[in-house]
Amino acid sequence: MNRVTTPTQSAGAPAKAPRDPRLDFFRGIAMYIILIAHIPGNKWTLWIPARFGFSDATEIFVFCSGMASAIAFGGVFARAGWAMGALRILHRMWQVYWAHIGVFFTILLSMVLLNATGLFEKDYIGSLNLYPFVNQTAENLLGLMTLTYVPNYFDILPMYLVILGMIPFAMALARIHPALVIASSITLWLYANQGGTNLPAELWFENGSTRQWFFNPFAWQLVFFTGFGFMAGWFPAPPKRRDLIALAAVVVIVTVPFAWYKIIGASPFVREWRSDWAIHINKTQFGVLRYVHFLSVAYLAWVWAGPMGARLNGSATKERIIGVIRKVGQQSLAVFMTSMVLARWLGVLFDVYGNGPVQATLVNLFGAAIITGTAYFVAYLKSQPWRKSVERKPAPTVDHAQPIVQVQQR
Repeated sequence: MNRVTTPTQSAGAPAKAPRDPRLDFFRGIAMYIILIAHIPGNKWTLWIPARFGFSDATEIFVFCSGMASAIAFGGVFARAGWAMGALRILHRMWQVYWAHIGVFFTILLSMVLLNATGLFEKDYIGSLNLYPFVNQTAENLLGLMTLTYVPNYFDILPMYLVILGMIPFAMALARIHPALVIASSITLWLYANQGGTNLPAELWFENGSTRQWFFNPFAWQLVFFTGFGFMAGWFPAPPKRRDLIALAAVVVIVTVPFAWYKIIGASPFVREWRSDWAIHINKTQFGVLRYVHFLSVAYLAWVWAGPMGARLNGSATKERIIGVIRKVGQQSLAVFMTSMVLARWLGVLFDVYGNGPVQATLVNLFGAAIITGTAYFVAYLKSQPWRKSVERKPAPTVDHAQPIVQVQQR
């Protein structure tokens, strides 16, 4: 949660800072967890953090995205002004929008192909509830392109899009005082958390569906701007005190019995408690207990990582492993897109070969290898190797007399 400032930095405009290794590391961890969570029939999902607490990898992803946005976009607002900063945000929204559309059609095509082969008993189109789009393509194509048709499983990027669109307004408020951003974010979350507002997910359905987005962006913006605010310096990093560490640990430990499926299934008291407190652990509206749990986990992770991620360093083997995870975190959009498509195909492997311990291990490790390779490949492309190749190639010597001779011969 540390930041780098310059003497000319204003209160509402964070300066461009070097990449924080902790940011990339924890976002990379989230990418691996998200892949595991999205593979149908994957028994490894029984051991992801979401099974032992109210918050999960989604909070990690959104929080870290807020921190990364403060680094990537905050400096543009500071150096080039609000209008150019807003334009930069619009450009990123454009990229995320087409990423969402591309992922949807790629997965839809995959599911259609799997059904068309006739080799599988499972209805893959129905498994993602995509028949409304297939059967009413015209209406729901309009819905897809306007984000008023957002099927479950395809809801994270639309949420991220809307939250990105809030950044210019947050930066405008921050010019007056950062406290206004914090107050506005909390107020919007409170309103949305009580069912005040969301967006339609099936606007064009003939059955008059009123289903809304699974991730309410007006609620989830709170965790995004929490990360943004820490990196922007709108509020200071929390102190590292033993009593706070103990308190955070207690929150995390006490939460386990109320989140672990085995205890939930065995205890009527826990089931009744979850029913009574459902609004406070609700994922769509980002209930307050999810926020408290995530802040506790984040605080413990921050303390563990050490100043500027000092504990992420160590032996050569440890640094290589950490380096791989960080690389995945650095290319989170490309990795996320790949994992969304990949997860469905890995689920097919479970359908064919079963999901026993050996198969689960092989499939999950194979998936992890694919998204890791994706991160390295995208990073390689971003380095523009073609330019480096041209720079290394010696310039050809030119014989100025030769062209004249050739022209005369023609």
